[in-house]
Amino acid sequence: VFSIDTWNKTLFLEDKKPNDGLEWLLERIERAEKMIMNIVQQLENSKTDAILDLGLSKLEHREKFRKFAELNNYELTTHFLDISKDTRMKRVLKRNLEKGDTFEFEVRKEDFEFMENWFERPSEKEMTGGIIIVE
Repeated sequence: VFSIDTWNKTLFLEDKKPNDGLEWLLERIERAEKMIMNIVQQLENSKTDAILDLGLSKLEHREKFRKFAELNNYELTTHFLDISKDTRMKRVLKRNLEKGDTFEFEVRKEDFEFMENWFERPSEKEMTGGIIIVE
């Protein structure tokens, strides 16, 4: 399982300065994803599946990984969790409070709201052959 939150926390967040914004983070995500793709290729060569928990918030970002899979002849299944904003917010607040297994860093309400506006919902066409999980 490749979770971008784990990679970001481990590799970059300690170095983040207050003035570092979205572009700073996106550049580092891009670098981490290059490494992740390299490791996915190694796993595929050894017949081991990989789960990419990378957010994939934009169509362009999802297309990058679809093309990667297609170029390498990898089987790909897209999962979309179609969960209400209210439920997701409650889960984030609970994770912030409990700091359990999936906790990497606190997600502030402002960050949650930013992602609400940043996210591009996958189209029906994108989800053909995919798995949609509804609450």
